[in-house]
Amino acid sequence: MKWTPEAEDAIKKAPFFVRKRVRARVEKEAAAAGNPVVSLADVKTTQTRYLTSMSSEIKGYQIETCFGPSGCPNRAIISDQLVEQIESDVQKEDLLEFLKQNVKGDLKFHHEFRITLADCPNACSQPQIKDIGIIGSCAPVVTEEPCSLCEACLEACKEDAIRLDTAQERPVIDNDLCLKCGKCIPACPTGTLAEGQTGYRVQLGGKLGRHPQLAKELPGVYNQEQVRRIVKDCIRFFKENSKHGRRFAQILQPADFEAIVRRHSGT
Repeated sequence: MKWTPEAEDAIKKAPFFVRKRVRARVEKEAAAAGNPVVSLADVKTTQTRYLTSMSSEIKGYQIETCFGPSGCPNRAIISDQLVEQIESDVQKEDLLEFLKQNVKGDLKFHHEFRITLADCPNACSQPQIKDIGIIGSCAPVVTEEPCSLCEACLEACKEDAIRLDTAQERPVIDNDLCLKCGKCIPACPTGTLAEGQTGYRVQLGGKLGRHPQLAKELPGVYNQEQVRRIVKDCIRFFKENSKHGRRFAQILQPADFEAIVRRHSGT
């Protein structure tokens, strides 16, 4: 749906973590009113309704993704099933009732527990600033197939994590630089690079606000069931320790993080 420049400028003033939701509602209400183009008036009308009914919109958690129904060419792994599983798991935790009992006054969107999934390291859904960030991972491995030294993998890798050993006629992967995006694998015409371990990187404890902080990454790569267990563990910790609306990032201390690492290492 088309937007006027004034409407576009106005929607940019909405907090980014609810902007997508507000934008969708503006378009829905504008269309219902028979307006073919979203105007500034449409934005203001929806904004007023949205703010006055915020408490009714809150469900206790937010689960976001950065991949749309048309997919994304950068996806290292397909997480559609995992999203549904996590949504089902989180619904059972009844976080809305927990927040109602622990937060004084009206609930706001920033009280909700936030989980986001990114299917590649581009991380458009910003997992680094959410309570739990989940990032798709596909590690390349070097096979026994002869390498043609065509340098296609070097061109595909944005991290300069691959070099060619001309003496051995093999690519060499620097695992400290590799972000496991998997983009080098389809670029290799000889099959010398192939798909290795796939799964998810998990980051915990990111947030914005007056004292922003980036999430800290758990060591390793996890499969779907492991990710679900980590999410359940973190929500359990949150419900046991959060008081008066304190965010997950505020209560997750270094010792707590290390305890989570120990519980899920080797699982």
